[in-house]
Amino acid sequence: MKVLLIGGGAREHAIAEALKKSPSVKLYTLMKNRNPGIYRLSEKVSLKPETDLEAIKSFAEEVKPDIAVIGPEAPLEAGAADVLWDMGVPTVGPRKEAAQIETSKEFMRELMKKYSIKGSVEYASFDTYEGVEEYIDSLSERGIDVVVKPVGLTGGKGVKVVGEQLKDNEEAKGYAREILEKKIGGGKVVIEEKLVGVEFTLHGFVDGKNIAFTPAVQDHPHAYEGDRGPITGGMGSYSCPDHKLPFLTDRDLEEAKEIMRETVEAIRKEVGPYQGILYGQFMLTADGPKVVEYNARFGDPEAMNILPLLKNHFLEICEAIVNGTLDRINVEFERKASVCKYVAPKGYPTNPVKGKVIKVEEEKIRETGALLYYASVDERDGKLYLTGSRSVALVGISENIEECERIVEEAMKYIEGEVFHRRDIGKIELIKKRIEMIRKLRSNS
Repeated sequence: MKVLLIGGGAREHAIAEALKKSPSVKLYTLMKNRNPGIYRLSEKVSLKPETDLEAIKSFAEEVKPDIAVIGPEAPLEAGAADVLWDMGVPTVGPRKEAAQIETSKEFMRELMKKYSIKGSVEYASFDTYEGVEEYIDSLSERGIDVVVKPVGLTGGKGVKVVGEQLKDNEEAKGYAREILEKKIGGGKVVIEEKLVGVEFTLHGFVDGKNIAFTPAVQDHPHAYEGDRGPITGGMGSYSCPDHKLPFLTDRDLEEAKEIMRETVEAIRKEVGPYQGILYGQFMLTADGPKVVEYNARFGDPEAMNILPLLKNHFLEICEAIVNGTLDRINVEFERKASVCKYVAPKGYPTNPVKGKVIKVEEEKIRETGALLYYASVDERDGKLYLTGSRSVALVGISENIEECERIVEEAMKYIEGEVFHRRDIGKIELIKKRIEMIRKLRSNS
């Protein structure tokens, strides 16, 4: 079975390992950097930009894959799935129009509004500055703080929130103007009401009609410990043995699932079937789950919590996604906890160190029981170099979160370089803060 994988980060390393659990799989990968973990698992590699549609087409013509899996969002936005499907290659990853659920925040909000999907928020989008100040002022008068988002993709780093990266709604106006003037994320801006609560993520495998859910995960997008600092692509995440999270009730989880089911149906009606991975980022508020945003692929780092726990062969899931037969298989996950922590270059995400050597003692890490996934590193002349983004992810899997976190911290001793990580991810003290916040919100509502 020939599988074409597009992408070269830690998420794709996890996907590659999951695919290779099927002994019949031969992996062919197109990625921009030489990720050593993926490279070893691949029969052949094309080192090309992941948005280069001609390169994707040429590589697919050469290796003649039976199926393709697209990891990152950028090739989805470029239309990689459309190119592959048109070549007759069944592809896990939505076509360009369906991928707008991530690539256009305006499309996502308008879709939820049009189909009256629960969990939406108050918002407005603008392609010029006219009306921005008036809209923000109208929310301020009602005591509502705002979130400012570029409409398009910004690598998880474009969103700014009043009370975190922005001092107040007045400063939010300045950031909105900056997005419009500098054409950040396409040069359109969405202003949304700020949600108060605790975030969590829920993934689903989607075959166009059916959706099979994975364990819920909590990501940590802030760069520094204590949930401080700029928003990043995600510094780490954890999941629980019961596949919920300590602050989620059964009802909360079912509400989130129903929102995602309705979203899949709305996408189908609006632009055609969605086939791939759908990632719902939710804020659990006093009024239940609200949608922060959707991603049209696995979360990174969440893929590294989810895929190692999957009991099925991932290839079986992929085939069901492209064939529309998810309802015929029973998707199962191990009843274990997981903790993932990212190692990032010092200065990440605003002014990261680049081009420096990072040393990774793979055998020592393996002895701790941790899983190792390479991310944005480049392998040259037998050495690994930092490229400026998150570099390496370590994952612990065990019966409880405490043991998972201990495994990861033990493994961290065997990574050297100008790097840092968030030590507090997976710590019980931080998780208790989430539980207490939800308790207070609900007791006051």
